[in-house]
Amino acid sequence: MPSSADFNSLMSITTRPDITMVSGSGSWITDQNGTRYLDFIQGWAVNCLGHSPQVVADALARQAGRLISPSPAFYNDQAIRLADLLTANSCFDKVFFANCGAEANEGAIKLARKWGSVHRNGAYEIVTMINGFHGRTLATMSASGKPHWDELFEPKVAGFIKVPLNDLDAVAQAITNKTAAVMLEPIQGEAGVIPATAEYLAGLRKLTRERGTLLIFDEVQTGMGRTGSLFAYQQCGVEPDIMTLGKGIGAGVPLAALLAREEVCCFEPGDQGGTYNGNPLMAAVGCAVLEELLKPGFIEHVREMGSLLRDKLEALSRKHHLGEVRGAGLLLALTLPEANGDTLVVQARDKGLIINAARPDTLRFMPALNVSREEIEMCCEILDEVLTIDATGTTGVTV
Repeated sequence: MPSSADFNSLMSITTRPDITMVSGSGSWITDQNGTRYLDFIQGWAVNCLGHSPQVVADALARQAGRLISPSPAFYNDQAIRLADLLTANSCFDKVFFANCGAEANEGAIKLARKWGSVHRNGAYEIVTMINGFHGRTLATMSASGKPHWDELFEPKVAGFIKVPLNDLDAVAQAITNKTAAVMLEPIQGEAGVIPATAEYLAGLRKLTRERGTLLIFDEVQTGMGRTGSLFAYQQCGVEPDIMTLGKGIGAGVPLAALLAREEVCCFEPGDQGGTYNGNPLMAAVGCAVLEELLKPGFIEHVREMGSLLRDKLEALSRKHHLGEVRGAGLLLALTLPEANGDTLVVQARDKGLIINAARPDTLRFMPALNVSREEIEMCCEILDEVLTIDATGTTGVTV
């Protein structure tokens, strides 16, 4: 069992409770004291099949005995198989594999800038969204629109123009002859699960085509079945030129992907790479995950459970006089009338439920995609108990 001295050996980058998670299965995770928690964060939408799914364990064990990393200098059969699965089930033609969503987004930024230099007279600027989130590399932080990052790690990477989400006129005004692309999340996850409207996304597609720029969807959080379709773009009938995936594609292992249409792909040898990118160990997991998501009835289950969770959260909102429920599929948020989200998260954890406060006034829910009806009901029962507590005078009170 770790001591506080053991905690101190880790660099401090965030506030964590003094517990250590040691095992997990499905929707449940267990700490060093044997306490089990119902996990409705799942690694921030990472564990799409829950904790330690058998298909992932089997894929890792099987591939580890065959080939782990031949280096990016060679093709490997698992990367080819995963790329074929992704292109066969999307509107894209080519795939580049990475290790995390930020790295995939970094690749998207590079590809857009290379395309701009080749096809748009050196255009390099990318229009992104206020409150957007694209990762923690220097370029992806620069592309993100988190307000408290404005003065962090200066000087930032130049060339990112921020506009409000769902404001098509603002995008139109921001696009110039220096613009290579427009980049956004179909649903802003870290901002509190704020959806881009279908009309806005359709307008962006029309606008970017008229202006001769690329459209990039960051589907690191929304992709891989999370919103009730394999990819979020499929729900709005808008096909971007570039899409990024992360989180759920690896179901807990470091895997991400950059997908693009053939005519956009302009990297030359040496432009892009990575020591571990597309290694067969992680790609084998990606194949197992995608094959699971493509099984008959899986996505239908996501939609059914998403509808159930939404109904339950809306009932809680009515009962406790809270705010709206936002999102799609199993990426949902419940808004609060007061900025007491962090308090509710702690109180829920004390009762065995792990949820997230994306913002002080917003609770976010990202359960495993194979979550059961009983687990959703248990989550909402615990949350109901927490919301009924009035010990601090800040939580919702039943009247």
